[in-house]
Amino acid sequence: MSDDKKLTTRADNFSEWYNELVLRSELADYSPVRGCMVIRPHGYGIWERMQRALDDMFKATGHVNAYFPLFIPESFLSKEAEHVEGFAPECAVVTMGGGKVLEERLVVRPTSETIIYSMFAKWVQSYRDLPLLYNQWANVVRWEMRTRLFLRTMEFLWQEGHTAHATHDEAEEETRRMLGVYREFMEGYMAMPVITGQKTNSEKFAGALRTYACEAMMQDNKALQAGTSHNLGQNFAKAFDLSFQNEQGEQAFAWNTSWGVSTRMIGGLVMTHGDDAGLRLPPKLTPIQMVIVPIWKTEEERAATVEMAKRIADDLGSFKRPDHERIRVHVDDRVGVKPGAKYYHWELRGIPLRMEIGPRDLASNTGMLARRDTREKRPISFDTLRTELPVVLDLIQADMLAAARARVEANTIRERISYDKFKEVMDGPGAFVYAGWNGDPAVEQQVKEETKATIRVIPDLEYRSPEAPTTCMVTGEPAKYEVVWARSY
Repeated sequence: MSDDKKLTTRADNFSEWYNELVLRSELADYSPVRGCMVIRPHGYGIWERMQRALDDMFKATGHVNAYFPLFIPESFLSKEAEHVEGFAPECAVVTMGGGKVLEERLVVRPTSETIIYSMFAKWVQSYRDLPLLYNQWANVVRWEMRTRLFLRTMEFLWQEGHTAHATHDEAEEETRRMLGVYREFMEGYMAMPVITGQKTNSEKFAGALRTYACEAMMQDNKALQAGTSHNLGQNFAKAFDLSFQNEQGEQAFAWNTSWGVSTRMIGGLVMTHGDDAGLRLPPKLTPIQMVIVPIWKTEEERAATVEMAKRIADDLGSFKRPDHERIRVHVDDRVGVKPGAKYYHWELRGIPLRMEIGPRDLASNTGMLARRDTREKRPISFDTLRTELPVVLDLIQADMLAAARARVEANTIRERISYDKFKEVMDGPGAFVYAGWNGDPAVEQQVKEETKATIRVIPDLEYRSPEAPTTCMVTGEPAKYEVVWARSY
């Protein structure tokens, strides 16, 4: 596919638009191994910035990083019945090593609860050893049959937090705290608004007591589960004898939590902000915040404009305001590539700002600044770049979140609708639909089979409707919960 060919539009085919954009913006590519992907430098640069921000947030809440093995004894998974039932279809299993059949088969890490809590059991004897607040950055393997770049691949990168506590209430507080960290990151860094709440029993993590999630709306009005936080109760502690002597001198089982986000968030970033011209990246997460394009006709003009561009890039890269990072600048001084082609190249890749510098700009000591999100262009003085650019980048970050919030609100249905109308919505444009539910899993399954929509969350208090629904949308029976329905990835 040539780089100058127009993307399929979102309106024509959202799925094709997404796949083309991920490939052509050089975020990722298909691997020779079916269902796996290669994350290219532009995509990995976004992941690095996600890692850096989240890692700082985890450490600020008292967590430390560790690393646990990729291979897990198969017997470990069978110790927690619900957990193994949930993950068995997705497991990759090693049966041979060193040319010999293994005495015990090894599961390639689909998630690490079992092996981590077996180690916690060795390290915890007393309540004084608690809490344990661990996180690891790792890869996991889940044998997915239908894959899509970033959204669902057989191998992906993530972080998984695992903690052990003395009481249920401490574990519940941790579970909710980390859900809040995810929400803060997604809205503050990704400019992606989310709804938080509890998953139903049919949607919760296998082996958990309760699961909470961040749900985001993509531009095709489908939901993306962007992050989850689980109160695991004592299920894994009992399976692996993770017990301790409490303050009363009695033996008790610990209470565990786990929580995680993955490279799926990059897919969420694309589908939240991308347009028909390419990516639009929030300034906090983009590897390059501004690209400078020198424009010339003669060799003398090339030398002068490139020199000024590099001087500006060096100055901005070395200057740091107390309340702002150093600005990440790239100079595109490629020879033999026309300015228009360079503009297209960086627009496709979502760089928030572009500054053009030609010979006349040198004479007036100004460049032409273009915003990727709004396409607004205006002159800017070289003398005010240090003060103006941080303000512009903060404005872009805020504007992108505001635009995404407005879109979510415009495609959310809170007024009470009939089940027939609900089916029309799900067969058509889709939406986040708030509705009453009688709490019956059979009704939940019926809706899933008939419309492909699922209950995304039982929303937290701040996301609920001013007036709670009194009847179930499907049966007309008294409503036990208000829930958010949507089709999802």
